[in-house]
Amino acid sequence: MELDLLVIGSGPGGQRAAIQAAKLGKRVAVAERRDRLGGVSIHTGTIPSKTLRQAVLEHLAQRPLDVLDPTRLDESDRQAVRELLDRTARVVAAETAVVREQFRRNHVGLLPGDASFEDAHTVRIAGNDEPIHAERIVLAVGTRPARPDSVAFDDRTIIDSDGLLKMDRRVPRTMTIVGAGVIGVEYASIFGALGTKVTVVDKRDRVLAFLDGEIGEAFQYLLRRANVTFRLREAVAAVEGGGRVRLESGKELISETVLYAVGRQGDTAGLGLDRAGLEADKRGRIPVDEQQRTAVEHIYAVGDVAGGGLAATAMEQGRTAALRAFGEPVDKLPELVPTGVYAIPEIGMVGRTEEELTDAAVPYVAGVARWSELARGLMTGDEDGMLKLLVSTEDRRLLGVHVIGTGATDLVHIGQAVMGGGAPVDFLVTAVFNYPTFAESYKVAALDAANRIRAMA
Repeated sequence: MELDLLVIGSGPGGQRAAIQAAKLGKRVAVAERRDRLGGVSIHTGTIPSKTLRQAVLEHLAQRPLDVLDPTRLDESDRQAVRELLDRTARVVAAETAVVREQFRRNHVGLLPGDASFEDAHTVRIAGNDEPIHAERIVLAVGTRPARPDSVAFDDRTIIDSDGLLKMDRRVPRTMTIVGAGVIGVEYASIFGALGTKVTVVDKRDRVLAFLDGEIGEAFQYLLRRANVTFRLREAVAAVEGGGRVRLESGKELISETVLYAVGRQGDTAGLGLDRAGLEADKRGRIPVDEQQRTAVEHIYAVGDVAGGGLAATAMEQGRTAALRAFGEPVDKLPELVPTGVYAIPEIGMVGRTEEELTDAAVPYVAGVARWSELARGLMTGDEDGMLKLLVSTEDRRLLGVHVIGTGATDLVHIGQAVMGGGAPVDFLVTAVFNYPTFAESYKVAALDAANRIRAMA
């Protein structure tokens, strides 16, 4: 089979690369493992975890005075847990169908099976005798959870994030999560909301160190209030059978379920990269340049396998890699890329933190709006949220936007747009926002910042 472009992997980056090339009139096909169309994002990553979170929030909203307690689950609660997981499965199936239809509509071929290189232009698909020859190739194979030898995975009580959604349709009474990164804290907040007593272990002294310090402290406080205990500055020596976690400090933790969520490896082991003239690093990632091109000129890598981390970023990397591969003009990816943490509560941020501005000796003021001051916050019962604007005292432009609480991952885009357009904080002061909304927090925070600047003057 002769192709203009072969994409290996059908996650967010692979989808966009394939469809963009097809829209250029190229012969395109995507190689993906059987029953994995949509990649990690749809089957074990972004889509199922965020669907489970949303389902939990909606279930708890129906029981505002009673958080689920796994020690007192009656049959109706057990049925609710089954429904949460069933809903996740339905969304995964629906998203898979959407990807399949997008490929069909854009005339993108689908090659089911494991792919491996024979040479830099030739790929063999397991179960298919005909080799695939492609002028250009995009690698979008994603990552898999790290599984070190010191962890006795049994995929039942000691699991990684891929196995989390297969937990016998039950809510564990106790859970230890090793790793306080994004995956770890998102699941800690979900199971804590369901009543599980969660202990999060991490050798770092802060949870999500990339967050603005004040937001990070508020986040930890809210999780502690929701059944989550943190064991920070603690290194794990081993995870043993029976849910036993031994720490290097000599402590031991025992729980029904252990979720190991420390790091992910590029899923490149079976690709035969050496036969294509490529080499992955010790984490299985493939080095790329600013154009997502690997050491082999006609082979590109996008998404997590190229050191990415956000599905939204991978989408743009895939689209622009396809454009570059065929000599089409490409706009540079923007510097202002928002970050979202889909925990309970959720977090959104764009730009710099207070700590970064302080270290760089950049003068600024912080303007804050709290959900407890907003009519919408009182209506929804979320009085813990807040929005913080970091504003330059020199030119009054936004330097950073940080949100925690209901709608945070959506709200942050307003700040992103204002920052990208270079408007001063006065734009938000004079803007009219619908009332009552969470969006009006921008006006409240902008007024706070403007008043602080006026007081300084």
